[in-house]
Amino acid sequence: MKYNRCGKSGLLLPEISLGLWHNFGSVDNFENAESIAVEAFDKGITHFDLANNYGPVPGSAETNFGKILWHNFQGNLRDEIIISTKAGYTMWDGPYGDWGSRKYLLSSLDQSLKRMKVDYVDIFYSHRPDPETPIEETMMALDYAVRSGKALYVGISNYSAEQTRVAVDVLKQLGTPCLIHQAKYSMLERWVENGLLDVLEEKGVGCIAFSPLAQGLLTDKYLNGIPENSRAHNPNGHLKEDEVTNERIQKLVQLNEIAQNRNQSLAQMALAWLQKDKRITSVLIGASSVRQLNNNIECLQNLAFSSDELNVIEKILA
Repeated sequence: MKYNRCGKSGLLLPEISLGLWHNFGSVDNFENAESIAVEAFDKGITHFDLANNYGPVPGSAETNFGKILWHNFQGNLRDEIIISTKAGYTMWDGPYGDWGSRKYLLSSLDQSLKRMKVDYVDIFYSHRPDPETPIEETMMALDYAVRSGKALYVGISNYSAEQTRVAVDVLKQLGTPCLIHQAKYSMLERWVENGLLDVLEEKGVGCIAFSPLAQGLLTDKYLNGIPENSRAHNPNGHLKEDEVTNERIQKLVQLNEIAQNRNQSLAQMALAWLQKDKRITSVLIGASSVRQLNNNIECLQNLAFSSDELNVIEKILA
C-alpha cells in the first residue's frame, strides 16, 4: 500500500480507504463487518470513513465500528488508524438534527464520539453545504471541533467549486486549514473535473473520491442487464433502475473489454483510472465481503494507463 500526502498537510492517507456507508449497520452481519475491517487494516488500509447517519439504522455503523475498535485496535493501534466522520444530513427529528448549524454539527460530533467510544476523530467533515446557514458559521463549528480536541483535522463534502473556495478561505482565516474534500467521482460521475479539482490544487487541499464504482454500476454485474440481487433491483437502493440504460450498458461492455486486456476486472480498472490524477489523495471503497475487498485492492497491481487506453476510454465515456 502506498500512502499519499493529503494536500499540503503532514497527513498521509492510503491510496485505498474503506468506507462504512453500507454493510456495517445494525441490519448487517457484525462478524462479517469486523472481518472486512480487520482484513483492510492488515492490507495497509489505515483510513476508515464514517458519517453520523450511516447504518441503517442511522448511527449504527459508528456503534458497530466502536465495537470493532475495542475488539481489535486497542492500545497504540488507535494511533495507527485514521477515523473520519461527518454531519450534515438528517440524523434526528426536530429543527436541530440536520444541515450545517453550529448547534447540529457539534452536537452530532459529541454523539459520534460516544457511539464509537473514542476521545477524538482524525477528520470531521461538514457532509454537505447548508443553503440556509452562512458558510462562516459552519466553518466556525469545524474550527471549534479542532480547538476543542475532538477532531485533529476538518474537511468538507459535496461542496461546489465556488463553495469550496469560500469554505477553504474562511477556515484559513480561522486558523484551521481545510484538510480534504470528499467528492463523488467515478468514470460515470465527473463533475469534479469542471473546476473543483483545480480549486483544491490551488488551495493545497486533498481529495478523496467516494462512489468510485458508481454504486456498483462499474462492475461486471450489469453487463447483461439488471440482475435480481443487485442494488438497482432494490427499490430502496441508491442506484435506480432508470440509471442502468441500454446506452450505459453498451459503454460498460466496451470498458470491460479494455479491462480484460489489462488483466483487470472492470471494477479494478475503474478504481485505477481515478488514481491517474495526482490530485486524488485516496479512493474510498466499500465492501460486502473480505473477498470483494481483496479483489478491489488488487487494482493497485496495475495503475498505469497508456495514452491509447486513456483516449479509447474517453471516447467510450463521451
